[in-house]
Amino acid sequence: MSESIKVSVFGIVGSPLCVASSDGQEVYERLNAAFEANRKVTLSFHNVTALTSAFLNAAIGQLYGTFSEDKIQASLEMENMEKDDEDLLERVVENAKQYFKDPERFDQAIRETLNDEV
Repeated sequence: MSESIKVSVFGIVGSPLCVASSDGQEVYERLNAAFEANRKVTLSFHNVTALTSAFLNAAIGQLYGTFSEDKIQASLEMENMEKDDEDLLERVVENAKQYFKDPERFDQAIRETLNDEV
């Protein structure tokens, strides 16, 4: 694996508020490109004051649909993340791993739930 790079979430988003999935998508695209180039990434949350699961799902969660868990663990490191945000990220990652094991089952459950509410 080649050299490690540091990616600033604040630098990509341009705000301390990381709440929109579209902003998370921009982070994902950076991570995806780095992983495809076989580079390690340190993802810095310095100056980030708010994170949502929507942002983290887009930024980190969808990596599990593209790369193996081993690849992600070997290639991605977080820094400057608040404890509450670490806990949220852990839940996002667990949900993503479960989803990408059997996405059709999850999609079917959502369809059934939505049909029951109509």
